[in-house]
Amino acid sequence: MHIVDAAKTRHHLRFEALIAALQKMFVEGCEVPLRHRHDIGAQGGSILLMPAWQAGGFLGIKTVSIFPANGERGLPSVHAAYLLMDAATGVPLATLDGNEITARRTAAASALAARYLARADAQRLLVVGGGRVARLLPHAFSAVRPITQVTVWTRRRESGLRMVEDLRSAGIDAKLAQDLQAAVGAADIVTCATLSEEPLVHGAWLKPGTHLDLIGGFAPAMRESDDACFVGSRVFIDTDEALQKAGDLLAPIASGKFRAADVCATLTGLCRGEHAGRTEARDITVFKSVGSALEDLAAAILVYRAETPTGSNQPGTRPLAL
Repeated sequence: MHIVDAAKTRHHLRFEALIAALQKMFVEGCEVPLRHRHDIGAQGGSILLMPAWQAGGFLGIKTVSIFPANGERGLPSVHAAYLLMDAATGVPLATLDGNEITARRTAAASALAARYLARADAQRLLVVGGGRVARLLPHAFSAVRPITQVTVWTRRRESGLRMVEDLRSAGIDAKLAQDLQAAVGAADIVTCATLSEEPLVHGAWLKPGTHLDLIGGFAPAMRESDDACFVGSRVFIDTDEALQKAGDLLAPIASGKFRAADVCATLTGLCRGEHAGRTEARDITVFKSVGSALEDLAAAILVYRAETPTGSNQPGTRPLAL
């Protein structure tokens, strides 16, 4: 069984290739049961179990632990591990760094959605958040849109300054936002990757033509946007599971400002050409994601095929002895 560390996993998940792999998997489809979520202890921690498979192909499962209080300990809030197996035999093929898979496929999925939903001339990107995923978003969006300027807003000024410095070192024109409302109003794309439980972005701040990308909220109590963001906007989701889990959607549905039937399409529908995505330059589009094991599986297969010798990277060809 192959063991692929963080550096190698990251190396094989360059955004152009990863976005293409996600698009291909959304078109092909795979089996994705609802994730299992369990609360751990009294510190607000939780664990997710996320399986996915293609019959006769690959089978994978990711375990994710989320402990929001880790920031106070100087630790990342999210940790993950991924096990890839042969779906025909159950034989383990590889263990991969789940943190890299999670962060990079999350950013890539938002970029894939933006390919259909952001204006073709979108150049100004606002990133709300300063964590692992947030730091990847400028690179991911730059793979699908001509981003020329990145603005960063974070609750903790120090983390924002570090992120801006890192982006500048990578050759990206970046600056720190002092006023979130002003930054939202100036952006072509607003992307949020936080663990906030209170709305950060308000619909009244969004100018016509903006694309709003909401990543962080994966539970009913979590929100990055207010109800007004969904009034009159063209709303898209990664999977139907978002309507069951995401506070950003559940809250405006509960208040009567939005209906589940108002969702225009899922990411599958966009990738398969079942919906055109953005059709008017002045439309405000919203993409709400909660993540999918489909994305993890696509990323893991991409890494595994790059790592293994020619001829040994297909399911069913591995010896049964472990």
